[in-house]
Amino acid sequence: QVQLVESGGGSVQPGGSLRLSCAASGSIFSIDTMGWYRQAPGKERELVATITKGGSTNYADSVWGRFTLSRDDAKNTVYLQMNSLKPEDTAVYYCHLNFRRRWYENGLDAWGQGTLVTVSL
Repeated sequence: QVQLVESGGGSVQPGGSLRLSCAASGSIFSIDTMGWYRQAPGKERELVATITKGGSTNYADSVWGRFTLSRDDAKNTVYLQMNSLKPEDTAVYYCHLNFRRRWYENGLDAWGQGTLVTVSL
């Protein structure tokens, strides 16, 4: 079993910054892709950013240039630095990772419980 603990959400004014963290623990042999998704009220969950084990990143067009994703494999942790936040960034942000419990097993998906980010005056 794998546990994901998210932190760093909250309320901020437009133009402000927040940093989200997601730490994974449990039965993990290796973590392949890590990332963040978000779901705004009344909308479907969407990709925010992902990072591979090799460090390649992928960002949604809406956050490119404002958000920075990084990972610390020694801590099984992924970080999302969010700058120049806009009201449309308001959403519940979910951590996601694809991991292996053993080297010979297929990858599995795990999701965090979600952390709320609110951007408003």
